[in-house]
Formats: sequence, C-alpha cells, structure tokens
Amino acid sequence: MIYPKAMARSPISTDVKEQYAADYREACLVLADSPKASAALSRRTLQLLLREEARVKISNLSNEIDEVLASGKLPSHLAEAIDAIRILGNFAAHPMKSTNTGEILDVEPGEADWTLDVLEGLFDFYFVQPAILRSKKDALNKKLAEAGKPPMK
Repeated sequence: MIYPKAMARSPISTDVKEQYAADYREACLVLADSPKASAALSRRTLQLLLREEARVKISNLSNEIDEVLASGKLPSHLAEAIDAIRILGNFAAHPMKSTNTGEILDVEPGEADWTLDVLEGLFDFYFVQPAILRSKKDALNKKLAEAGKPPMK
C-alpha cells in the first residue's frame, strides 16, 4: 500500500504568514527523506523571517543572526537557539570533518528537527502571541466601549 506523505509535526497556527508557513510545511515533509533539504528550507525560512519581521539588514544568515542577537529583542531561549542554527548551518553549507574519525559531519535528522522547533518558537514570538494579545485587547476594548469608557491604548 502507498500512503500520501504527511507531516509528523503538529500543524502551525493560521496566524503564521503563508510566505513562511509554506516553506515550513515543505521542510517538515522532506525531513524523513532528506534532513539536509529540510534544514536548508528551514534556514531559508529563518533568513526570510529575520529580514521581514526582525528587519535585519540583508547579508548572509550568520551576519543576520548576529544582528538580531545584538538587538536584544528576542527572548534568551530563542536567541540561543538561533545561534545554534548558525553552527548547524555551517555543517551543511561547509562540510567539516570529525577530528576523531576524519569523516565528514553531516546534518542529522535531530538537528534538522531542532531547526524546525526553532522556527516554531519564532512563529510563536512574531505571530501567535501578538495575535492572542490583539484578541484579548479587542475583547477588553469592546467591554470598555459598552461601559462608556475609552479604549485601551
């Protein structure tokens, strides 16, 4: 029997912009077949996210990560995680050899999976939590309006 490919991860929020969600879903779909391809798609999504949402200057991903880290705007757990993505990305983009075996170190499925985890954290930070706050603020402003009070700023 043949089964259609499916993601082995939870669906992401509809609050995530489609320009990011499409590459994220594709990275999830290819993860089992090619961790390198999944990691490459994830890094591409990360780079676009940093450029569009964090407003970093266009450069290479390593410099863009440096810039967003220097801004201090990310929670520490996300800052540490994207810094790790830079290191993992170097393994994929610039093959390195193990000092013990001399073999080229490859991107492992767990590392590609971690990159997807980091994207999910960034999606939560840039899209999901702000949407939740907007929804709560709108509900409070509606209640304030019904009471004849000015809206929350």
